[in-house]
This record gives sequence, C-alpha cells and structure tokens, in this order.
Amino acid sequence: MGRVTPFLAILFLITLFSACCSVKKAEKAPSAQASLAVGPTVIIYKTMKDYSKLVPIILSDDKKTLESYPGIKDVFFNDSLAYPTKLHNGYWLDNRGINKNVAFINLTYEAFAKLPMTPSAEELMNMIIDRQPVIGMYSCGNRSSYKDIVLELNTRIDAGDFSAFKKIK
Repeated sequence: MGRVTPFLAILFLITLFSACCSVKKAEKAPSAQASLAVGPTVIIYKTMKDYSKLVPIILSDDKKTLESYPGIKDVFFNDSLAYPTKLHNGYWLDNRGINKNVAFINLTYEAFAKLPMTPSAEELMNMIIDRQPVIGMYSCGNRSSYKDIVLELNTRIDAGDFSAFKKIK
C-alpha cells in the first residue's frame, strides 16, 4: 500500500500538469490563416556534436526543469525509430518534436525503446549529457507543404538561403 500511494500521487500530478499545459497551448491558438496548413511543423537544427542517435527531451527556458519527454513507445516515427534525418552542412531534420530547449540524454533511441518502463523525470534529468546542444535551429513551415522535404531543405541549406525560415535559435 505504501508504494501505491506515491505512484498515484505522481500520476495525479502528471495528469494535472498535462491539463494545465493543454490550456496554455489552447490560449496560443494560431490565426485562421495559419491553421489552414495541415501537419507538423518542420524543424531543422545544428548541434555542437552528433547527437542523432540519442533521445531528446525538452527543458524549461532556464534549463532547470523537465517540460516534456517521450515515453518508451513515443520514440517512433512512421513505425521506425524517430532518428532525425541527416541533412547537408551538419543540419538535421527533426522527426521527434523538439524545440529550442532540447537537451539530449545518454540513451540511444534503441536502448530507450527497450526499457521496461519510461524513466522518471528525475532519472531523465540525471541522464542529460548536454543542456545546450543547439547552435542553430529554424522552423521551416509545414511538412505538408513539401513534396520532397529532404531534397528541398538540402537545396536551401546548400544555397545558404534561410530567408523563408523562421530562426528559432
């Protein structure tokens, strides 16, 4: 009974936190014109080192608390592990859902997916190997607006033309 109570308390707090986050996101609804685009936003980024095999988590702006992290079944994209796609000039196409507050933990996607259960927030915070890995990040529109996303992004990267992208970091 003693172990069940903390578990229920944590579950309650996670549920409460999720509900609060949902409300905040709803307040920031995009304009009617922006909502015409369908699908996820394209994020490309460049890091100081190659972290492409490691699981990303999202920290708060001050990098002291965990805001978002995947469950062990959430590290997949189109039925494969959600590794980022390698682009030219050291850039990566995100397939997981990161933002400017991304950090990487010391587990690969493969190792993470094989865990019996998702690590706790505290455990994940202790696994962080780099709290500020990103040296450049851009929002590149909506995935559905690309016919061949990798080719089109590489063409812009090769030309050094980021003018159509929104600089995030």
